[in-house]
Amino acid sequence: MKTLTVKEEEIMGYFWEKGPLFVKQLLEFYDEPRPHFNTLSTIVRGLEEKGFLHHEVFGNTYQYYAVVSRDDFKKKTLKGVISKYFNNSYLGAVSSLVKEEDISVEELKQLIREVENANK
Repeated sequence: MKTLTVKEEEIMGYFWEKGPLFVKQLLEFYDEPRPHFNTLSTIVRGLEEKGFLHHEVFGNTYQYYAVVSRDDFKKKTLKGVISKYFNNSYLGAVSSLVKEEDISVEELKQLIREVENANK
């Protein structure tokens, strides 16, 4: 799965939350000053080229819809981060979170209990 820019990920968020959309509808989600229609249209077409969106034709316009779920994107992104920064070590990633105090030891114990219960 290809990576997304910050703006692409923001736009995908709208598709994941709202479902199929026309580019004109995307504009409504932005505060003033809104991005130009052509700018959004270019980004949406790029997302389709990357395989994140497909479209359905309605007259002379396209309605786009997500073909990659938010969960699949999160999983692939997490795997990419762990591969790139932690040498494919999930233990290394968790260890880093504990060392940086982004997760407490108690939270880690709770996570272990949840995993153990899920595997029963």
